[in-house]
Amino acid sequence: MKNYVFGYARVSTEAQNLDRQIDALKKYGVDIIYNEKMTGTKRERPELDKMLDRITKGDTVVIESLSRLGRSTKDLIELTELFQSKGVHLVSLKENIDTSSPTGKLLFTLMSAIAQFERDLITERTLEGLKSAKARGRKGGRPKTNTEDIKKAVKLYNTGEYSIKEITELTGIKKDTLYRNLRKLSD
Repeated sequence: MKNYVFGYARVSTEAQNLDRQIDALKKYGVDIIYNEKMTGTKRERPELDKMLDRITKGDTVVIESLSRLGRSTKDLIELTELFQSKGVHLVSLKENIDTSSPTGKLLFTLMSAIAQFERDLITERTLEGLKSAKARGRKGGRPKTNTEDIKKAVKLYNTGEYSIKEITELTGIKKDTLYRNLRKLSD
């Protein structure tokens, strides 16, 4: 039975581009690439799940960076343990890690811990900044949307005479807010 080299590429939003990751995976020589545009913080990642269902002993999974595979140390470690239990190797191009070797396994564990530490520091600094801003009387979060503006936007939409762009320009309501309120009305 042939062993395959699978590639996995992910970006967090539809606006982001997968080309750089896919080019790196192709250059490495992967047989099959799974890719998706979805935040890594979501547990359900359909393309990752498809790949995980398909991998078998002796296969290799190649990623451009550890951050593309998982967003937390726990997630990365769980995936690595899954790969190990299935006899699958993991290669991360950016970090130059290959879990087919003991050194690669150690490096992966260390890099995962450092990446999680960095994310925790960013979160801590963000919370400190929000606390500091609040102490100065500033509020965080999205500005409150005027209910009357939402009603006006929905009315304009229901006329069928205006494009979404025109409605957002006339009312100041964001497209997502309009769609969310339209869904609420249809439920």
